[in-house]
Amino acid sequence: MTVISKRPSLSADTFSLLWDNTVAQHSARLFLRFRDDDGAISEWTYGEFSSIVDKVAGRLDEHGVHAGDSVHLCLKNCPAFVALWLAIAKIGAWMVPSDPAASSRDIASQIGRVTPALGICGSERGADYRAGAQSQVITMPIVELGESSADVSAGGALMGNTSTSALELTHDPTDRLAVMFTSGTTSQPKGVVLTQGNYLKVATEMAEAAALDPYHRWFVTLPLFHANAQYYCFASAIRVGASVAMTASFSASRWVEQARELGVTHASLFAAPIRMILARTPGATEPLKLEHVWYAQNLAPAHHQEFSQLAGVLPRQLYGMTETIAIVSYDRSQPPRPDRIGRPLPGRAVKLLDPVTRDEVTGDVPGMIAVAGTRGKDLFLEYLDDTVTTSRSFLTDDSGVEWLLTGDLAKSDEIGDLSFVGRVDDVVKVSGENVSLTEVEAVIAQAPGVLEAAVIAAPDPIRDIVPHAYVVARSGANELDIDSLSSWAEKNLAPSARPRKWHIIDELPRTSVGKIRRFKIGVSES
Repeated sequence: MTVISKRPSLSADTFSLLWDNTVAQHSARLFLRFRDDDGAISEWTYGEFSSIVDKVAGRLDEHGVHAGDSVHLCLKNCPAFVALWLAIAKIGAWMVPSDPAASSRDIASQIGRVTPALGICGSERGADYRAGAQSQVITMPIVELGESSADVSAGGALMGNTSTSALELTHDPTDRLAVMFTSGTTSQPKGVVLTQGNYLKVATEMAEAAALDPYHRWFVTLPLFHANAQYYCFASAIRVGASVAMTASFSASRWVEQARELGVTHASLFAAPIRMILARTPGATEPLKLEHVWYAQNLAPAHHQEFSQLAGVLPRQLYGMTETIAIVSYDRSQPPRPDRIGRPLPGRAVKLLDPVTRDEVTGDVPGMIAVAGTRGKDLFLEYLDDTVTTSRSFLTDDSGVEWLLTGDLAKSDEIGDLSFVGRVDDVVKVSGENVSLTEVEAVIAQAPGVLEAAVIAAPDPIRDIVPHAYVVARSGANELDIDSLSSWAEKNLAPSARPRKWHIIDELPRTSVGKIRRFKIGVSES
């Protein structure tokens, strides 16, 4: 399947210029409303936050950060992160956002790879951060922040004595703006190199996809160091002059009430946080009246319907990666369906390829999603210092078009709507039958008393590979019984997809945005 359509041209060359243009047009409009963990709420207009960005850029200059330098950020959601991102873009430097829960070893690895001119971390984790930084033969200043509104208030740790507002700073769309390390769900993280043009592109396309207007307000509870919050929420809001409400941390039990308190209209989540919200929201909670919700990764039909009752709108599934910049596709069904990632965005060219032969598949055969585009514009530029992996990730066809090989599988129906199957490595053959571990997980998550599940492929002397399930119980549910789970699976899963072993565990290993790290799940053999 291949889809190509037209799209409008961009109105600015770089993300930094986009910010300046939006500030000029929407100076008095609300930009950011921030809720700290203590319940305190602060807010800034575009004009007010632009002044903060200029002061933060001045502070970076005082620390010796110049165009082309990198700044390593290890911060939880806070106004300082947003101000640093925009200030870094303004001076032509590039950021390396890191998981604030990263270990000293992970921090050391990143710092060793990007050699930053400055490191910025939360004071609560300052000792761990410094331990990681000091293990590298790199001398850089480190700034510790309280990760509250005080960081960007008058006299705050990030507020410089000078301002960049009077400087004439010019940038090229191909200038590096970020290196974002992937979540590492199946392997070690890769450094995704992103440009000023990438961030501009995602801002425009995600604003259009969400039909965003200036009066809309995104609700950001996912970590800001991740692409979802940056790409889909903040960047698109900046594109049209909309606002963002952000919490310092994610609370499943209070997600609905915080959304109401902050007056949001739009939200973007993953399936796992949605299941947590459903499991932990008090039963008498008044539903919201949101206008739009994106979500990624498969969600069971029952959970899709249940969450729509809480949110006040049926969520729409999308598909995208850090590397694809804007999403590749989203469900446009009326009403939205839980089993579709829909059709490609206007202008996207998408093929489904056989993972082995690279031939285009037809019918309802699953194929690997391949996305055409231009690196540094609507696709990421490259993997940091890894030409081999970068080369393997792209396929150039006979006409010279480059295709990003995503490693994700999808199926196409008769009208061209796509449904997500899973990662290439997540589809295994059990007695000759293809089994999607992702689809099995979505089915098991609907079993009575189950909050979530992870399914891995385990060796078997007869069938070569069989599914094993690791299950987490809903809080307050009666104790899960393996015999009951097995009986339930017999009624709801094909024979080849039924787990041969069940493990009831307290929690699943996952990334900061809720993705399950299957490679950290071991199979216990008796």
